[in-house]
Amino acid sequence: MLILEFLVKRIAQGILIVFITSLIIFTLLRVVPGDPVRLIVGGMAPPDVVEKVATKMGLRDPIVVQYGRYMRGLLQGDLGQSYLRPRSGMIATGGQYVDPTKSDMAPVTDLILERLPFTLQLGAVALLFAFLISFPIGIAGGLHQHGWQNALAFGVQSLFVSIPNFWLAIVLILFLSVKLKLLPALGYQGFSYVLLPALVLSVEIAPFIIRTLTTSLGEVMQSTFIDEARVRGLSRRRIIYAHALRNAAVPLVNLLGIQLSTLIGGVLVIEYIFDYPGLGDLTVVSVVGRDFPVIQGIAITTSAVFVFINIIVDLVAYLIDPRVEI
Repeated sequence: MLILEFLVKRIAQGILIVFITSLIIFTLLRVVPGDPVRLIVGGMAPPDVVEKVATKMGLRDPIVVQYGRYMRGLLQGDLGQSYLRPRSGMIATGGQYVDPTKSDMAPVTDLILERLPFTLQLGAVALLFAFLISFPIGIAGGLHQHGWQNALAFGVQSLFVSIPNFWLAIVLILFLSVKLKLLPALGYQGFSYVLLPALVLSVEIAPFIIRTLTTSLGEVMQSTFIDEARVRGLSRRRIIYAHALRNAAVPLVNLLGIQLSTLIGGVLVIEYIFDYPGLGDLTVVSVVGRDFPVIQGIAITTSAVFVFINIIVDLVAYLIDPRVEI
């Protein structure tokens, strides 16, 4: 019953968050300078043509009217159609005008569903790399609070935090791809193209996992129940893996929910640098082209995914430690 109440409350909060996100993004896109119609019809088009197309697209209606029309479609599962991308997949430009009010423009839902698996794959591999880097260092640092292992953990996390992800991406491309030819860098032609951008993202996430794991495990190892376990004669290995790590995992699980925002922000830059065909690359291209429906659809999708994953994180934390309030 408690879990059911939690789900109902969090889903209601999630719907509110998605609604607020859509409202903010929708409003900001229409008040910032720049007219997407000018990009669509071309810089040399006369003003009357620009106004005619804008009126036909509904971009000259009051923002409230535009948002109501958009929300009506959203409630029906329709995120709209791209301003720039026909169903053929080519980006329409001023020299290659395609009427964005026609039905041959690509649906935003199709564009997102086409790119979302690539981004999820990149995020999953990045998290895996981050765990492989962080767990040995963080556990060793937590178990030896006054030893060189803790100093190593602090040094690694400080180093990783200070490295800009775009700089690391360029260095790894030049070294591992161009010079050593160990990994492919640009585009996507198979799973091997995920490894290099995932490694860059993992370096961005790893220091926070190391710090949280080192701190929480160190505190747990000084707890009373750990001393009682030693008195009972339990082996050090069993104390660590059966008791200490389980209790230290709760702050780590909560951290992962927060780090998803960092991961999403990092994906935007990294996918564009590596020309990786995910949501990040689509977002940058859409922002440059002022493709309003695509930007709005991506914002709503990412906020919904963020809400869903945070619900899962809270449930996992509760299952690990029922004392956690949900």
